[in-house]
Amino acid sequence: MADSVRTALSQAITDPRPPKPRFFDIKDRIRYLYWRGEMSERLKKTLPDTQVRVEFLRTVWYEATRAGLDPQLVLGLIQVESAFRKYALSAAGARGYMQVMPFWTRVIGDGESKKLFFMQTNLRYGCSILRMYIDQDGGNLYLALGRYNGSRGQPEYPNAVLTAWKRWKYNE
Repeated sequence: MADSVRTALSQAITDPRPPKPRFFDIKDRIRYLYWRGEMSERLKKTLPDTQVRVEFLRTVWYEATRAGLDPQLVLGLIQVESAFRKYALSAAGARGYMQVMPFWTRVIGDGESKKLFFMQTNLRYGCSILRMYIDQDGGNLYLALGRYNGSRGQPEYPNAVLTAWKRWKYNE
């Protein structure tokens, strides 16, 4: 990995800003609130606690938009990767909602891999890493998803995420 990429990712991960949406236009705030309400209804069975669900959606929206990603894409990826389980642990050792591999904490973070079970940390790493892969693949989301999952060249994973993304689409 190039030093410039490592530095950019490291800066994105260590940014201390809390996941609190800020809006300069009331219409954008209203759109966000409608989106959050709709997604909250869809997640009710999976995440029954209202406070947890709202905090989760606020953080997904914040981290996704911060990384220039569609929040619904991130929801689709989380559905495929962990089925919305905060403490998901894969056979390969990937952790949390977005199934981030622990080596990333050594490469771009503070080396504290147990923090990957913290919601904001996991979503920040996952969104930042996915954004990097999309950029590396010239905007090709299909290839970037394969790279994210370590299954590049195999259609099952990208197709699963793209299908889940369609299910999470929000029509204003």
